[in-house]
Amino acid sequence: MTAPPPLFDRKALAQRRRRAAADPAHFLNDIAIAEIKERLAEVNKTFTAPAVVSAVSAPWRDALPGARIVGDDEVLDLAPGAHDLVVHAMALHWANDPVGQLVQCRRALKPDGLCLVALLGGQTLHELRISLAEAEAHVMGGLSPRVAPMGEIRDLGALLQRAGLALPVADAQPMTVSHGSMLDLMRDLRAMGETNVLAARDRRTPPRGFFAEAAQHYATNFPAEGGRVRATFEMIYLTGWAPAETQQKPLRPGSATQRLADFLGTDEYSAGERPD
Repeated sequence: MTAPPPLFDRKALAQRRRRAAADPAHFLNDIAIAEIKERLAEVNKTFTAPAVVSAVSAPWRDALPGARIVGDDEVLDLAPGAHDLVVHAMALHWANDPVGQLVQCRRALKPDGLCLVALLGGQTLHELRISLAEAEAHVMGGLSPRVAPMGEIRDLGALLQRAGLALPVADAQPMTVSHGSMLDLMRDLRAMGETNVLAARDRRTPPRGFFAEAAQHYATNFPAEGGRVRATFEMIYLTGWAPAETQQKPLRPGSATQRLADFLGTDEYSAGERPD
């Protein structure tokens, strides 16, 4: 069976990340770190063997002292059953095989170990995607992928179960930031190593006027206060546990010992019945 072509050009991604490391911008990682630390504080458990999968080591090393930091390579440098906590940090949205990444995280966990994932979701940069598409259609007479597609939360949550993680939870936190212009936003994305590395991207130099047209569309349709423009980043957090006998198990269907109607203090009707 032939494997599907990769969605992302991982060689280009590594080059963009090396370029960004010279003058990095970590504000998305900083937001993810604050949220992950808050979630860990709510877990009634002490983690003694943490690991972090990330392309950005310094902020996460400071956030989780003693954690093993590994790159988000296709094969993760994690030993089976070696960790009680694995954080996949702001990198899963660039994975050609996200399920494979989560399976490797699960295998690296001890029984009842915790997997936390922070990544960008489907609403991320929708303003930029629309503006570039409008400009390309007008200036170049066609469309090409210029902003990477991000997963929707309903689909991302299902990845946890496919990876064999128990008690899966997925939630999203959209946030809006402002920039002086679309070009300022693109400079920030470059400093984060989050620019377009789609394998099917158009590699030709855009014609003169393309980015000016896109910036004008952006400023007109997505304004922010003070003559600035807005941009959306949807932060998605996934939580799952390595299966263990000590974990809570969902009840079997039909095993309830109390009717919902009794709990709510109301009457119960069969299908098709209508109250008088």
